[in-house]
Amino acid sequence: MLERLRDLPALMPHIEFLAFNLVVTIAILIVGWSLSSFAGRSLRRLAANSPRIDPTIVPMVYTATVWAIRIFVVIAVLARFGIQTASIITVLGAAGLAIGLALQGTLQNIAAGIMLLVLRPLRTGEYVSVVGKGDGTVAEVGLFLTRLVQADGIHLTLPNGLVWGSTIINYSRNETRRLDIEVSIPYSDDLELAIRELTDLVRSHEYALPDPAPQVLVTDYRENTTILTIRVWAPAKKHWNLRCDLYRDALQRLGRAGSGADPMRGPTP
Repeated sequence: MLERLRDLPALMPHIEFLAFNLVVTIAILIVGWSLSSFAGRSLRRLAANSPRIDPTIVPMVYTATVWAIRIFVVIAVLARFGIQTASIITVLGAAGLAIGLALQGTLQNIAAGIMLLVLRPLRTGEYVSVVGKGDGTVAEVGLFLTRLVQADGIHLTLPNGLVWGSTIINYSRNETRRLDIEVSIPYSDDLELAIRELTDLVRSHEYALPDPAPQVLVTDYRENTTILTIRVWAPAKKHWNLRCDLYRDALQRLGRAGSGADPMRGPTP
């Protein structure tokens, strides 16, 4: 015991060096982690305040930025203790390859997410349908998952690979949308009167666009009825409002004019 105490003064420089490195390492970790979080938050604020940045890319860029900084911090900490970082990077590369082979599905989701961001078949805030999987307003395209909010408020989360491998119908990309509504008119009713009444109804609606001009066309004959189709263009954001208004008002308008019309389900969602 006494011999160890005699050797303590000789070990003090090494202990002091280790303690100093430990303090510096902790400081580097704290500063690096805080810097990565600050950089991520700053990126989000910049994207929110800039109309030139597509909000869709923000979650993935945020994640990549934060973890890129943190990886450099960890490498700096290891270098502080004299560890050869080149060999560690080589080992990490080999481990990454092995993990990549084991997690091919996950890597496919990352690759699909990148393709979704590059080609942009959907963007944050757009209403889309991933055929056979679900539909809703795009809330986020992340590194692994795409999140949709359905019309009833339910969140739908899909792997990026599933979204990229499916047909995507984007209802919001264009500023205008065409609405088709079918109305059945009995053969005994005045067809020309029904066409005039429906044309006046559509042209007077605040959400109906004058160009292209609204049309009321005879599109089919069925048992005891003639099928009229109301074809009108509307702003994409007002498409559903116009659809509901026409389903309600067409029957009332033709009823007042003396026609026994029956609005039918149109082909568009």
